[in-house]
Amino acid sequence: MDDSRQSNVLFVVLDTVRKDRLGPYGYDRDTTPELSAFAEEATVFGSAVAPAPWTLPVHASLFTGRYPSQHGADQGSPYLDGHTTLAAILSAAGYDTACYSSNAWITPYTGLVDGFDDHDSFFEALPGDVLSGPLASVWKTINDNEYLRTLASKLVRLGAVAHAKLASGESADSKTPAVIDRTKAFIDGSESEEGWFAFVNLMDAHLPYYPPETYRERFAPGVDPDEVCQNSKEYNSGARGIDDEEWDAIRGLYDAEIAHMDAELGRLFEWLRETGQWSETTVVVCADHGELHGEHSLYGHEFALYDELINVPLLIKHPDIEGDRRDDLVELLDCYHTVLDALSVDPNAVKIAGDALDRDPTRSLLSESYREFDDAGSADLDPGQRAVVGGERDHAFVEYAQPVIELHHLEQKASEAGIELPDDHRAYARLRAARSLDAKYVRADRIPEEGYRLDEDPDESSPIDAADDDLVADAERSLSRFEAAVGGAWDDPTDAPSDGEDVLAEADEGTRDRLRELGYLE
Repeated sequence: MDDSRQSNVLFVVLDTVRKDRLGPYGYDRDTTPELSAFAEEATVFGSAVAPAPWTLPVHASLFTGRYPSQHGADQGSPYLDGHTTLAAILSAAGYDTACYSSNAWITPYTGLVDGFDDHDSFFEALPGDVLSGPLASVWKTINDNEYLRTLASKLVRLGAVAHAKLASGESADSKTPAVIDRTKAFIDGSESEEGWFAFVNLMDAHLPYYPPETYRERFAPGVDPDEVCQNSKEYNSGARGIDDEEWDAIRGLYDAEIAHMDAELGRLFEWLRETGQWSETTVVVCADHGELHGEHSLYGHEFALYDELINVPLLIKHPDIEGDRRDDLVELLDCYHTVLDALSVDPNAVKIAGDALDRDPTRSLLSESYREFDDAGSADLDPGQRAVVGGERDHAFVEYAQPVIELHHLEQKASEAGIELPDDHRAYARLRAARSLDAKYVRADRIPEEGYRLDEDPDESSPIDAADDDLVADAERSLSRFEAAVGGAWDDPTDAPSDGEDVLAEADEGTRDRLRELGYLE
């Protein structure tokens, strides 16, 4: 077979992985020998920006090519609805498609697996019937109504609680080997003449950290996972402190989790080589977001848009893209167009209902015209393209709506410790950012806005007012154009309708009983 022909795509998300903890990005601990070897034949992107700092909106952007405010999947409305997915397009084009993950958000009830011929979440957070049938329609109606949004958040929080239980203590066995095995079985069983698309999310590096003993002894010798802080809300609320020694232990456990994922990913890569499928397979490896371990006095990936969270690793193997390293600015949502480009699939040429985005060469990382946005056909430009066309420099854009789950748990931990969170605590803020290679500007609605010169202050330790720096001011103007393109400032939550009681009144008694069992109703 011609090595340049790409029949397949393997898309791997290393959930919650910081790029500075990986060998290809210069980390001095040998956490990723397999990924480092892969980087020898792939392109390593140094400035890849995620559209949000957490799983659900980022994956929705990967699957639709849209920014979070366009696709609408967030904690307030935690499902992707009404948008044709990348998997649906490829399935309609004749490819076998599958999604395997150990992430509770990538399940049927969020809509993220729509379009995949086969899928499995090895961290199924809720019983299979929770959001199926009549309950699913009630769920969506509730989430579309602000009056019942707080009730809906109770159901979402159950998923977070279930994940924490499944991922800790005696239940802490990694799901990654099973995810890799299932992926191999899918690929081995694929009979499509076109090829296959396999999407994999590996969850090990997400809190809480319980790495297999072999890796724990190597990277965190003597550390008992039960003896360190594994709840970011305890720290972020001020209820618990963490000293330097404990941070070192936490980071060691995190490194051990990454090393385990790396080994399992290497097992999949080697199998693809042994079965003769490597040369005809485009491989994309990225993180959906990173993690904070005390930087900016924060723990986890909530309440901020610092680079540790949104400047993520991205590596791509494809014959049409040069190897080594690229430091130009790229956005993760471009992966939608890149996959379509790799397989030469035109959404307009397949029979599929919906609003799938056209394949855009200015958004494909394989294209020579990548990010060559111009005014031609400006009506068809997406919000990010419009913001860049009207400015002096290239920018990527990030959005973060007020978190529902994290805020609830933060308030709970604070209350237990007798702490009252102020109204201007960053946990209550919604955030948007524009980031160039050299500068960043972060808009917020409850906390001071922040500007940074990344070229001079990569750690984002010294905020700069836009009035005092041209590059920061340019980022602020670009963000303003982006906001105008997505519909202006955030909606006022008090403007939402409040006629939701009628919705639950229409549910049958069995559905209402099930909602009560779940803590959804009193």
